[in-house]
Amino acid sequence: MKKFITSVLMAACVQVMAAATVAEESADGKYIIKNGEVTMTIDVNGGKILSYKYGDAEVISQTRFPNSFGSTFWTSPQKEWNWPPVAEFDSKPYTVENGDKFIMTSQMSERLKYRVTKTFAPNKKDQSIAVTYTIKNESDETRKVAPWEITRVPNDGIIFFDAPIEAITPAGLMDFKPAFGLSWFLADEAQQNRKINADGRGWLAYCANGLLMIKKFDDLDASQPAPEEAEIQVYVNMRKTFIELESQGAYTTLQPGEELKWTVTWYLLPYDGKAEPSEALKKKIKSIVG
Repeated sequence: MKKFITSVLMAACVQVMAAATVAEESADGKYIIKNGEVTMTIDVNGGKILSYKYGDAEVISQTRFPNSFGSTFWTSPQKEWNWPPVAEFDSKPYTVENGDKFIMTSQMSERLKYRVTKTFAPNKKDQSIAVTYTIKNESDETRKVAPWEITRVPNDGIIFFDAPIEAITPAGLMDFKPAFGLSWFLADEAQQNRKINADGRGWLAYCANGLLMIKKFDDLDASQPAPEEAEIQVYVNMRKTFIELESQGAYTTLQPGEELKWTVTWYLLPYDGKAEPSEALKKKIKSIVG
């Protein structure tokens, strides 16, 4: 009887240990999080999210021109580092911890003296994946910084969020339409790069090719973003190539050794309606973000 109980306990421990590993490592060194029908693939190089699928349907841009694919993370405001993106956060290898959460940690930026950590936590109940970003001040000075997520999708379908048209700047740069109490932008083929800022309500959505992706994050008031930045940003690259869905957290003061945490919850689900402004899309969003 004791042997039977011991065997059962050992089997249970093995199951717990197996369940505690969030991500599977692929043959090419990528990490894959499977959550029901949703699959997220992450690269140690830059900690980039390279793929986000529902079944076999992909929502992330798969082009391979520099800075045109995947989902990355930067510090804000951009004027502190200008361009190109800070390599320690955007392209250099991250270290990996893979237990009950999947955690990736960047090298410290020698220029900015920040270190970035990304923690991935899938929710089996709704098939969402929460990504918590941590910025640690590794300098010996008091600093101010904001978190910034950049997700690149194909230039197709429609982008929408909860903000009045007059809260989108520069005014008229992109052809946003007001409908059903939201602002909507239908992908186009304009021969120019464009970027807008908006004071939203804590979520940003994209619908194309039978998929609906929703990002949920802290709702900021107009005083909280970093200087010349915004809670929601949308960048459209010319010639129908790719679009960046961007969100930022609050501009935060960090003492030496202090850190901030900011979470973006990702949702991906099938949508069989048209990718156009509709009450149905609004209701779907509200059922998820509240």
